[in-house]
Amino acid sequence: MLADATRVRIILALRSAGELSVNHIADVVDKSPAAVSQHLAKLRLARMVSTRREGTTVFYRLTDEHASDLVIDAVKQAEHVVGFTVHHKAGSSEEGRSA
Repeated sequence: MLADATRVRIILALRSAGELSVNHIADVVDKSPAAVSQHLAKLRLARMVSTRREGTTVFYRLTDEHASDLVIDAVKQAEHVVGFTVHHKAGSSEEGRSA
């Protein structure tokens, strides 16, 4: 489930923001809302995210911290193995690499 970079970025965005709409997530991860919706559907089926509806807007949030902990552990392992660093600021999708 976490082998896809877009899903990892979605989880990181939700981890920092708490709760976001599909359109906001799409802006953060720089993907179309349709693509983000497909990824969110997979994450929802895996019970990694849950939803809340407000009018016509659906908001997503992490079901628990387990998913984000897995992502953080995987990122730390990647940093160690291949020597790059992922910088993630709250509300931002900036990523940087350093040798």
